[in-house]
Amino acid sequence: MRLLRSALYPLSCLILTALLLASCNSPMQVYKDSLKKFDNGEYDLAIKGLQKAKEAGYEANQSNYLIAEGYRLSNRPAESIPYYKEAVGTDLERPEAQFHYAYALKSTGAYAEAKEQFQAFAAKKDVSKPLQERALREIEILKIIDRLKTTAPEVEITNLPINTAGAEFSALVRGQELVFSSSKKEKVYKNNGQAMLGLYKAALTSDPENIQGPATLLSKNIFEEEANEGSPAFSPDGKTLIFARGNTGKKKGTADVHLFMSKNIDGDWTPPAYLPINDSLSWDGSPAFSSDGKTLYFASNRPGGSGGIDLYRTNMDASGRFSKPVNMGKDINTAGDEMFPYVSEDAKLYFASDGHPGLGGLDLFVATRSQGIITVKNLGLPYNSPQDDFALSFYPDLNAGFLSSNRTGGKGDDDLYYFYTPQVADSSIIAKVDDPTDPMSPNNVNYINGKPKVVRYFLAGEVVTNSPEATPIDSAIVHILPDTSDVQIAELPTDAYGKFGTQPVEEGRSYVLLVSRKGYISKREPFTMDGKSIPPIFLNKELTDTTYSVTVRLDKLELNKTFVLDNIYYDLNKYNIRPDAAVELDKLVQILNDNPTMTIELSSHTDARATDSYNLTLSQNRAESAVNYLNSKGIDADRMVAQGYGERELLIENAKTEEEHQKNRRTEFTILSY
Repeated sequence: MRLLRSALYPLSCLILTALLLASCNSPMQVYKDSLKKFDNGEYDLAIKGLQKAKEAGYEANQSNYLIAEGYRLSNRPAESIPYYKEAVGTDLERPEAQFHYAYALKSTGAYAEAKEQFQAFAAKKDVSKPLQERALREIEILKIIDRLKTTAPEVEITNLPINTAGAEFSALVRGQELVFSSSKKEKVYKNNGQAMLGLYKAALTSDPENIQGPATLLSKNIFEEEANEGSPAFSPDGKTLIFARGNTGKKKGTADVHLFMSKNIDGDWTPPAYLPINDSLSWDGSPAFSSDGKTLYFASNRPGGSGGIDLYRTNMDASGRFSKPVNMGKDINTAGDEMFPYVSEDAKLYFASDGHPGLGGLDLFVATRSQGIITVKNLGLPYNSPQDDFALSFYPDLNAGFLSSNRTGGKGDDDLYYFYTPQVADSSIIAKVDDPTDPMSPNNVNYINGKPKVVRYFLAGEVVTNSPEATPIDSAIVHILPDTSDVQIAELPTDAYGKFGTQPVEEGRSYVLLVSRKGYISKREPFTMDGKSIPPIFLNKELTDTTYSVTVRLDKLELNKTFVLDNIYYDLNKYNIRPDAAVELDKLVQILNDNPTMTIELSSHTDARATDSYNLTLSQNRAESAVNYLNSKGIDADRMVAQGYGERELLIENAKTEEEHQKNRRTEFTILSY
């Protein structure tokens, strides 16, 4: 479950009233109410409302898309497929829907269809570059999907009897008990319609795969009715517990999930304490201790990572103080999600990821280090499936353990599975074959013929006009800078065909291309190597050269030319600059700094849903707020004019939908001189 993984009334007197009220709700009102629930992360309720609106014929295309998104965001990809299919087959202006449709298909094992959809998405223009790059990567993964289906010999996997129709996952052995996450609380989680999660325990037997229960609450001190609690991690002595708690509704989205610690004193657990290593604005979860208890591993989507959710580590001293968390690096973390770490007794790091080459959703991987080189290996079948497979842990003193999965054939959403691998009589016989740290092993994907695989990366590209014709621009200068400073790395001119390059680039680094040409607006184009490193499993020779191409589109520098600033939103009837708007305005700050002779008019427009005079005043205040913000960032006030136009320059007359009203509520800048 991704987010933490992700009162009845007497009916006899209320049924008639409820039916009457329902009949009074128009499809439009049901749709609007569902949008509010969707924005609040109440996806299960939103889905039900959107289905009613769709059945009534109201906003069918948008409803299909939002229903699919609701299922995706509540970790139910299989249910999203028919709705994505309908949405993608229409004129819906949501190109990312096709990417998510393809990924949902992959997570159900429909590999051929998934590849087809990824290819169609990657071929589109004006789509999200990160998603386009991920789609291209998924296409390559699907080409070698059979190589990832390597079956571990003689491994037996059993669905545990303790599973229910709800969710059970993240099991750990503590003494003679199995402690795990389970959706057993009375409170329902509006994200997915399931009961809220808590930490529970069951007595182990001599036959671990036949654990019957009953499952009981781990501790009344670790129980918050209106929160999800899960993913336990115990110190080696079993006296320190760290777990994730969140989804309380106090914060919107994933920023409401954090790590807590409890101590076992005289046989009972202390009330949990919030850990200082949490990032208050991010998701922090799935903790794990090292075998010596001195290092804590966890997952977080805090800023500065590789994208999505990354794995971090922090050291804990004898007094219980934590060091500053450190990202586990590009060998482990990808542009996707890395979660549910577990460190075995032999210091191997097991984790789940949807960014490394895998069979579908989250797959289980093992990372080993040899001579300074980290090797990440997919565990293959039957540990993995097209669905989510995660939270592996070992059973003490046995070649066995537990994993979690929502694979086909289970009893509920996420289920616990017991796995057993018979011991090999003489492991030395197969050491050179199966040891993933041995350079001569065919299972060591970092080597070929005993020699390390090496990739050299290069950057090249073209500069063209920002027009349908995309005319090549010659004699433009491309300054390549690191994303952290303006210290130039290289300066490359474009030729008669607008081409430039090539420039060596490094794995894991990010760059900025500052492109200038007389008569055009100078522009900065970001380029990152995050997620672009080629996994060794794709490499078939010792040395591979790969060149990434970037297209930079320049606008001509023309008087009275107007540009719409995307995502400059204001709260209803307010004109203060919101944090999300500040991010977009900072881009305009950079444009003005890169084009120091340009002066602009910054204008604000409203929709037509209030009086003309009110909208005129509101838009003027908003325009002035934006200009004041730019001025606070060092842009000379003499270079800017604030102008509010109210509802006098509507892009869409007689707007009806909220999306159409939003297009009218826009912020623009117009070039006055240069």
